[in-house]
Amino acid sequence: MTTDRPTDGGQDAPTGTAIAPLRPGPRAWLALIGAEARMVVRDTAGLVVPLGLPLLILVMNGLGSGGEEEIPGTGGRTVFDVYVLPLTLTVVVAMVGVVNLPSFLAHHRRSGVLRRLGVTPAHPVMVLVAQAVVGVIQALLGVAVAIGVAVTVFDATPPAAPLRAVALLVPVLAALYAVGTLVAAIAPTTNAAVAIGLVLFLGMGAGGGMFGPRENLPDALATVGEFLPFGASVEVLGAAWVGTPVAAGHLFALLGGTVLAGAVAARFFRWS
Repeated sequence: MTTDRPTDGGQDAPTGTAIAPLRPGPRAWLALIGAEARMVVRDTAGLVVPLGLPLLILVMNGLGSGGEEEIPGTGGRTVFDVYVLPLTLTVVVAMVGVVNLPSFLAHHRRSGVLRRLGVTPAHPVMVLVAQAVVGVIQALLGVAVAIGVAVTVFDATPPAAPLRAVALLVPVLAALYAVGTLVAAIAPTTNAAVAIGLVLFLGMGAGGGMFGPRENLPDALATVGEFLPFGASVEVLGAAWVGTPVAAGHLFALLGGTVLAGAVAARFFRWS
């Protein structure tokens, strides 16, 4: 690329001088993240449902019978602590990552936002990063609210390994958000993204114990559900709550799901 733009001294730049490409700075990133956050806040359903539905599940299980039964060998922790709370936290992350995230990205593509950004210094990948950042913040907010309600209202016991629980949220977020990115890659419209995301969310949730103990499922379905991203997330968070070692198979399931879904999404994602 050449330029005849005058230099600071008023003389023409030598022919063949390359112009350094403009790169968005921190202010541009913060502005884009702020814009994505405002869009999420203005979408009432997208803001309320990922927080309200998990809380409803938490409250219904907390008020139901059997949740106060202590599980031997868990340090006095109850069924509510070991099963209901990890399940609720997984529902929060899955709702945001598998349903919300792809719907917003599909809307951006359908409305031409990604295509228009492609001819500016702000590469469309910035939208993916900004939406992911906002989604993670929303998921962490939902997790904090769920834990706060569980502890203050239902006397839930904090995790035996709190640092491990926080660390394990990283592969949980990565796996479920990778699934959401895959949905965004294959969904042609916003409505299709919501529909596909809900089907995956409900399907993985059914196999992961969202509608009842996984032991009630046929053995084959129970095994598959245990190692899908939803079921594996419930298992690793439950292990952190009890303080027992995380099963390598569940951790590998999350890492493998992240890599596989992310690779397929990168292969088929369309900017326009």
